[in-house]
Amino acid sequence: MTNPDMPERTAGGLAGKLAGKAKAAAGSVIGDDDLAREGRLQEAQSEAEIDARREAAEARQREQEAEVVEEKAEIEDERRRLNTELAAKEREEAIERDRRKAEQAAQADAQRAERAAEEAKRAQQSAAAIQEQRAEEERIQDARTQIELEEEARRAEAAAAAVDPEENR
Repeated sequence: MTNPDMPERTAGGLAGKLAGKAKAAAGSVIGDDDLAREGRLQEAQSEAEIDARREAAEARQREQEAEVVEEKAEIEDERRRLNTELAAKEREEAIERDRRKAEQAAQADAQRAERAAEEAKRAQQSAAAIQEQRAEEERIQDARTQIELEEEARRAEAAAAAVDPEENR
């Protein structure tokens, strides 16, 4: 049946296992120990191949699960990184809004101060104009008073000259 010098190619997997059982049973029934041994070897080889395939499938499954876990971790890292970037961007925008508000408030304060300074300057100019006007009015009044006094003095001199005409000579 088998040639020990030629390695026999046997079917693997479930078909090989069934073939091995059949050979082992046939060898036992007909009393051919070599056939029975060959059948047991084929059955063992088929079981080993089935186990190897199952273990390979389990290993592939574990690799796929590990890849999924790794991918989930990468996605979570990316989500955290994006959240961190978003939070940083929001903080920067808030800082920029606060800076603009502060600049606007400073400009408004500067404009108020400038208006107040202008109003104070106008008030001082108005007060100075009023003082100049009063001084001018006082000067005019003083000049009128002086003219009135001079006229009164001339009248008094004229009255005195009329009373004592010789003194004027």
